[in-house]
Amino acid sequence: MLDLQALVVAVRRRRRLWCSAALLGLLLGAAVAVLLPPPPTAVTKVLVAHQQDQPNDPGTLIRTDAALLHTTRIAGAALRSLGSPEEPEDFMADYEGTGLTNNLLQITATGDSDAQAAARAGALADAFVADHVRRIREASDAEAKTLLEQRDRMRDELAQVNEAIEDGPQESGPKASANLETLFARRAELTSRITDFGRRAAEARVGTPQLVAGTQIVDAPRAVRHSLTRTAATNAALGLFLGLFLGLAVAAVTAVVADRPVLRRDIAAHLGASVLAELPRRPAGPWRRRRVRATRERLTASLARTARGTAEPVSLLELGCARDASGIALDLARALAAEEPVVVVDGLPGSQLAGRRPKPGDPAVVSGADAAAVPRQERLLGVGSVAPGTAWADLPHLGTRTVLVVRAGHGSVAWLHTVARQLADRRVAVIGVVLIDPDPRDRTDGTLWDGPHTVPRAHGERPGRRNGGGTSHAVQAVGEERPRTERLPMAAARVPDSDQEAR
Repeated sequence: MLDLQALVVAVRRRRRLWCSAALLGLLLGAAVAVLLPPPPTAVTKVLVAHQQDQPNDPGTLIRTDAALLHTTRIAGAALRSLGSPEEPEDFMADYEGTGLTNNLLQITATGDSDAQAAARAGALADAFVADHVRRIREASDAEAKTLLEQRDRMRDELAQVNEAIEDGPQESGPKASANLETLFARRAELTSRITDFGRRAAEARVGTPQLVAGTQIVDAPRAVRHSLTRTAATNAALGLFLGLFLGLAVAAVTAVVADRPVLRRDIAAHLGASVLAELPRRPAGPWRRRRVRATRERLTASLARTARGTAEPVSLLELGCARDASGIALDLARALAAEEPVVVVDGLPGSQLAGRRPKPGDPAVVSGADAAAVPRQERLLGVGSVAPGTAWADLPHLGTRTVLVVRAGHGSVAWLHTVARQLADRRVAVIGVVLIDPDPRDRTDGTLWDGPHTVPRAHGERPGRRNGGGTSHAVQAVGEERPRTERLPMAAARVPDSDQEAR
């Protein structure tokens, strides 16, 4: 299942990504409006009358007219009227037709200037009206011609019937009388049909002037005024929305794919150790700095009490926050140096500690290779890393009891499990976790609770300590109760998120 709370927190922590994407979209939208302004444009409107106009027409006829506007015949006629040598195929890319209603067509044309765009729009409107009128007249003439041809055929047949009637029957009798009556009925029918065809042909020609007069330009070509400010604002708003949407989508997808815990609840569960304290990575503001300083002092005092209460060496292992771990280690070493000599063993990659400039009163810092030369009466405080590429076999030499300094959202779930399992296999007990750069709105619980366990152990085997992962337990003597996992007191609480919360 997808943890929506963790997803929201992960996306919020990536606010730099989606805020940058939104800002980039805003700038690109405004830049497009400034660097690529729209070409000079002109519009005109044409009222189009159709022979097949119906009140319930869904707009098929006007869409047909818009499609006919994009033909080489109309484009060529408009170019000829303009006297332009441009090819019709190229010209068709510079204009378009849009059906506003069933009988109103809007023509939009672009050009190198407002005058050229208006001239192009007017030429297109004139060419379309002329073509539409020509098609109407041709259709009416074709219909009238067909009707008149039918009328002429009927007249020829009527002439034959009249001739047969005039000749009269050669014989008398009932049969001759019936034939004569049939001829008279046929003559009446032909006369009626001839009259009907003539009337329909006249109507076909009479309706043409109405359609021709109804097709006209109702809005003269005019240039469209573009506001650079309005266009830039519109493009910037669209770019901002698209950039924000894409940034949020990328942040959400990468958060799900990366599977890097950010909540203290998840980090504590995957490492198997409670969160002892939280420190921001980059404190801002004087009040915030004072609260962070007070929290670091409480954390240092708590770690110092824990270190003094055990004879085993203590270490700090970082994951994604070597600088913060170095600062905490130096603060702890200064606190311990008030009672006994302390030497900091630098096991960090690079020169976070060994390459720094020592201040007066700072404890000595040696590399991992020189740790064996330190006198036994001096306390060792190891500082190392559990980042990918760690030499796991060297971690017990830094300290058999450790505090993990972890940056939220840095390690994946698989790597946190790897850290817990490797520390358990090497009998390095995890005292707790110091969380760096936590989410300020995280209200989840980072405390784990353990109950007593009773397990046997082999003869002579050292009582082990349960580390964070819970994957490996050292066995104890028969009947001996296993103590709870030792934790620091929660005096080193997390930094308040706001002044209201601090109060």
